[in-house]
Amino acid sequence: MSTARFDDFTTVDWVDDGAKEHQRQQKKQRHASRGIYEASVSWGVVVAVGALIGINTAMISIVTEWLSDLKLGVCRGAWWLNEEFCCWQQEQQNNSSCDQWATWDQLLVGTHVGVVRWAAFVAIGTGVAAACAWLVREYAPMAAGSGLPEIKATLSGYAVRGFLGGWTLAMKSVGLAMAVASGLSVGKEGPAVHMGCCVGNVVSRNFAKYRESAARRREIVSASAAAGVAVAFGAPIGGVLFSLEDLSSRFPRKTLWRSFLCALVATVSLQAMNPFRTGKLVMFQASYDRDWHFFEILFFVIIGVFGGVYGGLCIRLNLRVAALRKQHGATVGAVREVAGLALATTAVTYANQFTRKDMGELLGGLLQECRPASADRLCAPAQAPAVAWALLWATAIRSIGTVLAYGCKVPCGIFVPSMAIGASFGRMLGTLVQMAHRAHPKWSLFAHCAPDTPCITPATYAFLGAAAAMSGVTKVTVAVVVIMYELTGAINFIVPTMLVVMVAKVVGDLFIAGGISEQLMLLNGLPFAEEPDDQPELLGKSVVALMHTDIHALPAGPLPPAQLQAVLDASASAGIRGFPVVDNLHDMRLVGYVSRTSLTAELASLSSSAPTTRVMLGGSLTPSALSDDIAFDVSSASVVSLAHVVNTSPVTVRPRTSAETAADIFRKLGPRIILVTSEDAGQLVGLLTRKDLLKYVRSSHSIDS
Repeated sequence: MSTARFDDFTTVDWVDDGAKEHQRQQKKQRHASRGIYEASVSWGVVVAVGALIGINTAMISIVTEWLSDLKLGVCRGAWWLNEEFCCWQQEQQNNSSCDQWATWDQLLVGTHVGVVRWAAFVAIGTGVAAACAWLVREYAPMAAGSGLPEIKATLSGYAVRGFLGGWTLAMKSVGLAMAVASGLSVGKEGPAVHMGCCVGNVVSRNFAKYRESAARRREIVSASAAAGVAVAFGAPIGGVLFSLEDLSSRFPRKTLWRSFLCALVATVSLQAMNPFRTGKLVMFQASYDRDWHFFEILFFVIIGVFGGVYGGLCIRLNLRVAALRKQHGATVGAVREVAGLALATTAVTYANQFTRKDMGELLGGLLQECRPASADRLCAPAQAPAVAWALLWATAIRSIGTVLAYGCKVPCGIFVPSMAIGASFGRMLGTLVQMAHRAHPKWSLFAHCAPDTPCITPATYAFLGAAAAMSGVTKVTVAVVVIMYELTGAINFIVPTMLVVMVAKVVGDLFIAGGISEQLMLLNGLPFAEEPDDQPELLGKSVVALMHTDIHALPAGPLPPAQLQAVLDASASAGIRGFPVVDNLHDMRLVGYVSRTSLTAELASLSSSAPTTRVMLGGSLTPSALSDDIAFDVSSASVVSLAHVVNTSPVTVRPRTSAETAADIFRKLGPRIILVTSEDAGQLVGLLTRKDLLKYVRSSHSIDS
């Protein structure tokens, strides 16, 4: 377990933030009109964020579809249209041919040449992927990846500058459309959550209520994450549950309501934009009018086992790839790596009907029931053996591509690739079971099937496979069941969905504990407050074994402002964000704690003070308060008290306090730092930060491993 990126994140002090919020609430109570204004701001920001998330997602979907079809051809006279919109009029007239759409071999050589189509598919896909990687590297490196591990760290009380900024949002939006359309085995659903959180942060920081309160920002980021999942899957309730189950470390009722509204507005905005011109929120929405049979539970369990095995192997192998990427990434280069992956992926996937398609389009086909007289190859009984083989190869190819591509330096998600892999396997299994029923309808296994009616529906197997694979790789259960229900409305398949999800979760945990986001957080050294409650590394340990004893303390005073400023400047490079205040540096009796930000602001207001000005951080001007190396004429000095910025009741423990108790304090109260005082005289003897505790736990776990 790594702690490499701990220093990139700053720790939020929820205790200090809560105290400031209480002061703000007291001021609000004295002005009734201000309370009404702030309430309207809260709901207004949520509505605005939801609307912008829906619009942004719709625009990305439109661009992605156009770029994806560009690998196959172009619309004559209207190059900005994808194939579906180009041929819209012919489809309305039930015309099977489309003269307006031209494949690249028709444009370049005037006739049908498969090699030319393949070469154009590979060249355009590789070029788009390389351009995406270059844009991300040059303009917004934080836009790479899915962003889910960093969001989990942010919501648990750690923040990194620029991760939720406007420039990251812009590059994530542009890069995501390019990465998905290039043909890489990546999805846009995970990055959609990151983009949603960026929108929430960019909008909310324009209001002091959110700008000055970390708790309020966490509230809007949680709601934005729910909206991001909602528009990614067309599942507003599932989005709220996903934010609650997998992302947020704290989810009070107020956040629940805000998340619900934000997800609702985002979904309505996406519906109003109607990016696919089908009335569907996502390409892979489906509906089923057939029921399942009890004997199919055997096959549902097989699907669940596959989901768990796929999830466990995918996580383990992807961690190996991520470790290699960290070791050799600088040598290979991000752009060259992405270009190589795109070249290999497009060259291989073009040969298979089910891998050549965009994964959203593929899911849409696999999840659809076969209708009478359907011309789809999936529904032709004579094609069933060939379809099963093609789906098996598609499952293997996409699995390898996903393991290699997820985590490369472009915006990339793993939800839809995993769903496509699971759906391919599920459809293959359903096709095989259907073939068995057609060949042997009198078998006792099929005794409950009604005669002259379809008994096996392969599309429902694909639906369950998608749920199993998604749960296997994320280890999310309840939210996945609700998302799949919202995608299909198939209430009669809730029990089978719950079954395959639980089997996938249990089997996946046998391979590795935790989803892929948690494992990447540990590999990449991201801080995360939600460590397990039963941490064996802390058993029998006391705070004295973990605390820092090299303390940068400030005397209560009096001190010249210049001397205090010199202390701040000297400690800036060490990343110190606050100082314990003691009566004097000899006795070290604790007075309180002051943050660097508050102290810097107060000293800035004293920049033009007289040379005889002295600063008191606490206590009274008595001989015992004077430091041995400070001497001045009390009668001629101008003493300024800064006691109002000093927290005189910081969280303190004794050296013999158990480390588990300290972990509980960090988890439940949320302070950034705990001060350690002696058993008797209240003397400051050390301090412990939240990061120190996490570093100890992870380093101990690595040694034990």
